[in-house]
Amino acid sequence: MSELDQSARDRASDETAETARAAENGNGAETPPHRTGLPVVGSTVAASRAGPTFTERLAARGDLVSYSAFGEEIVAVFDPEVVETVLVSENDAVRKGEFEMAFGDLVAPEGIAFAEGERWRRQRTALQSAFTPEKIRGYADEMVANAATMADDWADGEAVELGDAFASLTLRILTRALFDLDFDAERGAVVREATESIGAMMDHFGLLSFLPEWVPTRTERRYDRAMADLDALVDDLMAEREMGSGEETGRDDLLSLLVAAADAEATGMDREAVRDQLVTFLFAGHETTATALTYACWLLAGNPDVRQRLDAELGDVLGDRDPDFSDVPELAYTEQVVKESLRLYPPVYALYREPTESMALEGYRVPEGTTLQLDTYSVQRDDRWWDSPDEFRPERWSSEAGASDRPEYAYFPFGGGPRHCIGMRFAMTELKLVLATLARRVEFERVTEKLEPSMGLTLDPGEVEVGVRKKE
Repeated sequence: MSELDQSARDRASDETAETARAAENGNGAETPPHRTGLPVVGSTVAASRAGPTFTERLAARGDLVSYSAFGEEIVAVFDPEVVETVLVSENDAVRKGEFEMAFGDLVAPEGIAFAEGERWRRQRTALQSAFTPEKIRGYADEMVANAATMADDWADGEAVELGDAFASLTLRILTRALFDLDFDAERGAVVREATESIGAMMDHFGLLSFLPEWVPTRTERRYDRAMADLDALVDDLMAEREMGSGEETGRDDLLSLLVAAADAEATGMDREAVRDQLVTFLFAGHETTATALTYACWLLAGNPDVRQRLDAELGDVLGDRDPDFSDVPELAYTEQVVKESLRLYPPVYALYREPTESMALEGYRVPEGTTLQLDTYSVQRDDRWWDSPDEFRPERWSSEAGASDRPEYAYFPFGGGPRHCIGMRFAMTELKLVLATLARRVEFERVTEKLEPSMGLTLDPGEVEVGVRKKE
């Protein structure tokens, strides 16, 4: 069946479904247009396997489109104004919800990413001191030094798989900067295996949601082993820091802050919650940044005009030295490259919320318990807000090119509102400094010519291989 035939069939089926749903409502309130799927599993297979193609099909039907998948009723949101309503103006009317927590249970259910209400507020207050501008200034040297070492270790003409390279780099930066630790290869391997096993669970999420809980799978067994090893590592880290705690150490890193916060009433964190904070930062603090760097360097490799302009800025600002924190405000085009990479390929490709009671959005009634999918990837490629949305054009972020009529939430790679990513400033500083440090030393040539991103743990580009050319 052709794509056009399938679309026409879907529309006809959806119209029938909408008539039945309106009759069911009885009160005349309309729910969003519905994409029908297969019996029992709904759109689970399409949502799991088609990735961006599936959301593009949804977006073609309107700004709010409902579908059934993973045993949930989901409403995909493609309107920046509705995104703002959910994340900002009516954020107290939504919660993370069951769908989001199904993922949270895989990683760190008591961590800041998934905590709710007053418990979340106390955690956020306790943790935000690790991400002040002054603290990030102190992290900058680690970011630059580790990026320089990695680039210097590459041989001229070497083929590099960017995902693995940047995962190792960002984990090393995170543990040195935030935890004041040097992870050996064994500890790094534990974190990487946990990350990969969580990713594998996400890839099988659709299937697993329809299997009886007592049915074991190879993926689940791998995940159980990896998370047990990660738990043991976190226990060791906490025990080691507790043994060395005390004013005489002078340590004020995130790990020391967390160890001190355990069981303190003001923080809202018992020991289990502290464990989950560590897991959250070990996982999210390196994986998303590694993914963003992979896309940014691949995009640079295929856009020589952008690369030439980036090199010109680095020459003007840095000359023959590496960047430091004081250079960050001057690296304007470097920031534009980073922001444009995040627009095209946001590592966190969607956010999920659940109304605590029925709410009205764009004239539709969204029932309590529905999962709202705020589709970052699609909104950031919508031609209503972006000229030539599929093109890599960093200059669109220059002040003279800024579009004042573009909705604020046409771009939200770090979320928004009170629950925006606590590590946003850290991540943006790291992305800019690492990119500038690498670009001073090497150029990339594409080996992987085309990307086919999949929506799993992050917006996964798959294996991305480039050739490295040392700059003279």
